[in-house]
Amino acid sequence: MLTRRGFTFGFGALAGAGAIGLAAPRVIGRAAAYSATELPARPAGAGPEGRTVEVAFDAAPYRGTLPAFGGVEADLWSFDRAQPFPPVIRLRIGDTLVARVRNRIPVGQEELTIHWHGIRLPNAEDGVPYLTQPPIAPGADYTYRFTPPDTGTYWFHTHCNTVESIGRGLVGILIVEGDETRPYDGDHLLVLKDWRIGPDGFLPFMTDEGAATSGTFGTVRAVNGVTNPEIAVAAGGDVRLRIVNVDPTRVPDIGVEGAEAAVIAVDGAGIPPFPLKSWRMGPAMRLDLVVRAPKPGEVARIVDYFAPQPVELARLVGTGPMLERGAFDPAPLVKPVIPEPNLADAVRLPFVFSATAAGRAAVDAVGDLPEGVPIGPLCLTERTFWAINKAPWPNKGHAVLPPPLAVLERGRSYVFELRNVTPRIHPIHIHGHTFRVVKSNDGPVVPHFADTVLVAPKERLEVAFVADNPGDWMFHCHIIEHQETGMMGYVKVA
Repeated sequence: MLTRRGFTFGFGALAGAGAIGLAAPRVIGRAAAYSATELPARPAGAGPEGRTVEVAFDAAPYRGTLPAFGGVEADLWSFDRAQPFPPVIRLRIGDTLVARVRNRIPVGQEELTIHWHGIRLPNAEDGVPYLTQPPIAPGADYTYRFTPPDTGTYWFHTHCNTVESIGRGLVGILIVEGDETRPYDGDHLLVLKDWRIGPDGFLPFMTDEGAATSGTFGTVRAVNGVTNPEIAVAAGGDVRLRIVNVDPTRVPDIGVEGAEAAVIAVDGAGIPPFPLKSWRMGPAMRLDLVVRAPKPGEVARIVDYFAPQPVELARLVGTGPMLERGAFDPAPLVKPVIPEPNLADAVRLPFVFSATAAGRAAVDAVGDLPEGVPIGPLCLTERTFWAINKAPWPNKGHAVLPPPLAVLERGRSYVFELRNVTPRIHPIHIHGHTFRVVKSNDGPVVPHFADTVLVAPKERLEVAFVADNPGDWMFHCHIIEHQETGMMGYVKVA
């Protein structure tokens, strides 16, 4: 199985490495599959200068349905009712985004902020309540302004009562264009999200059993709010798929059946194209593929292998006249402008992801726990099940900030040693920085940039980055129930 493990790109075949320690590998015995083994630099002066893109969001509830709900109505939340789920912002590299957010969710239900996931932006725009800004109270407005430094596929969500807001659909996509070296024959967005739908609407988004284990899973699987949609693609063409996992819990193992496919970016950052067998995507992670579209009328399938039987997520249907593109040799993206860490001079810091005593007791009590987890004031639950370096985020809420997990010297390179001593997988996200995945005790890694990385049980994973962005930056698990029950902290760059 081709995951981030086991591929030395630009060189030989895959080693027999485990798929994040959870499944037997599928092995590629093919070397130098494509012509591009290095990425070209972004052309000097690429992108418009000084263009400002303004958007206005009303974060508001509405009673409605999505195609995946089978006719059931539910109390959804949305940033923009004028767009179908999810709303999408498209910028060009060099654009400045000005986003005015109006909180129209009723008093007593939701304070909010917007976190622009994966963007290396100024700390004041990062959207974490109390750490970087006051929460936007019901009836109030707030304006974000920043210029993304990187191209790629990103998304945005709240960072307050996140499990409920994502559960109700309060998410959006941010795409920064300008990374293509030649045009593809299509650009398609696939947003993965399960929905917890019952006969009368939404089921509880969070449970003690889920929070203390692998999360509370949805009852309906969907792509772009549709169950197993058919997506028309240019027959025989090389089409780009931007796959975004906005689910708060599920970890799919993405593959393509019936067509050749190559990975071209992870978490928005370009990587020399390599053949896809499968790629495991934790919550918040993104994967850009180039797929050779099927012939007219024929079908390729996007599937999830992380299940007893492969689950078909979407169908790509070849449409229009057959394009003749020759042998599949996907065009690479431009090289990311992310600073490379100096591993020889890097400061090494350990971070241990563990369960609290309450968390261990909750795991033992699974099956006897109540249905819901009470949500306390100021964006946090009343229980703590998880911790980083034995310190759970205080259950008094964001307004009572603990000390930072670490203080980093601005401009220095750091290696974070991420050690998972729990029986559950954790997708770990660092705000404000993009790191390089460099080493694992679980086997060889695909060297790539990312902002969220899966850490398997018993795994020790090393990521490295330059601490070049000053401020207080959240550092947490992106299984949202884990985040909201303690597996969260922050690092200070000064």
